[in-house]
Amino acid sequence: MSLGKAVRSLIKPARGLLASSEPALKRSYAAVAEARAVLEHELDSIRAAGTWKAERIITSKQGPQINVEGSRGSILNFCANNYLGLSSHPEVVQAGIEALKTHGAGLSSVRFICGTQNLHKNLEQKLAEFHEREDCILYASCFDANAGLFEVLLGPDDAVLSDELNHASIIDGIRLCRAKRLRYKHMDLSDLEVKLKEAQSSRMRLVVTDGVFSMDGDVAPLRGICDLTEQYGAMVFIDECHATGFLGPRGRGTDELLGVTDRVQIVNSTLGKALGGAAGGYTVGPKPLIDLLRQRSRPYLFSNALPPPVVGCATRAVELLLASNEIAQSMTAKTMRFRNKMTQAGFTIAGSSHPICPVMLGDARLASLMADDMLKHGIYVIGFSYPVVPKGKARIRVQISAAHTDDDIDHCVDAFIQTGRKHGVIS
Repeated sequence: MSLGKAVRSLIKPARGLLASSEPALKRSYAAVAEARAVLEHELDSIRAAGTWKAERIITSKQGPQINVEGSRGSILNFCANNYLGLSSHPEVVQAGIEALKTHGAGLSSVRFICGTQNLHKNLEQKLAEFHEREDCILYASCFDANAGLFEVLLGPDDAVLSDELNHASIIDGIRLCRAKRLRYKHMDLSDLEVKLKEAQSSRMRLVVTDGVFSMDGDVAPLRGICDLTEQYGAMVFIDECHATGFLGPRGRGTDELLGVTDRVQIVNSTLGKALGGAAGGYTVGPKPLIDLLRQRSRPYLFSNALPPPVVGCATRAVELLLASNEIAQSMTAKTMRFRNKMTQAGFTIAGSSHPICPVMLGDARLASLMADDMLKHGIYVIGFSYPVVPKGKARIRVQISAAHTDDDIDHCVDAFIQTGRKHGVIS
């Protein structure tokens, strides 16, 4: 066979293959185009509802004063979870630098393979000491800690009783477990008791609640919850992300604040807020539970170990709090200064005495517009709307930090008064 005939014999079936694949390619392109149209329609509906969440660009380190792309000069930040001002604390930053030098940038491994350093074990020991619990396990985030707990602890013969306004990560974590799921009305002890009676036939019963509910700043009635769980033979779990480090006389959290530390069995919390603000979460509780989580908790088993610089920063933050409660105690006066001045000005502030101070506005578009106008006054705050909060409950969530001065707080209140008058929220 000549070379030309050989080439033609190869090209002919190839053309046939290409021709037969054309309809499949067209169907594939059509599927992608249809998906894009669906997504664009969904995005347009978010914009039309006034609930679009734009991301402002910060060009400085986190702190009470920041630089924001597109804004001139320093901006006062009143919406970070930087409760104790430790995100840029010089000792915390230096600890991260030292850990980077001595232990590297990362582990390139999950914990059980070759991802556990002495830094991780030291931080786990200090967190267990801080919370006065037997043991601790670290996760990449508290979302992971919540995702990894319930399916390990609870089986089909058990029951989990969850507050209806618990954080999304708790809700998602509970969905992963096979236990009987009962939801009780928000902070309603009477309804919780009804659900506990309903769960009496279950092998184990676990009541699950945020210690502090992040959107409203309200504190769970832990004394009453503990009374009921002891009466009906249940355990208590609390998520302490918005309490660890600054609630209670020594900053240990909601359980210390309400005097029930020895009555709460399991605590999940974060390193990404008061404890340095970088990343990471953890579970503290009975040692057998922590040991079982190390064996079976999927987010722990299948996620890289926390990077050494993050661990170093968090460790130093915990050490500062173990050594002194001075920073934690400074929060109360600053929080009440803001709340009282805003209430006197005519604003409605949800919650009671927590540094989360939601300025209730109702309308999503109004919350977004007011937040934009606040930035023009040099105040960085963000409007919260559906689906982060229920429809009709839009607000600007202000968060007080120990790093804020009284002048900072007064400036923020003055900006709210000017902006509130402009939009007819106050007279």
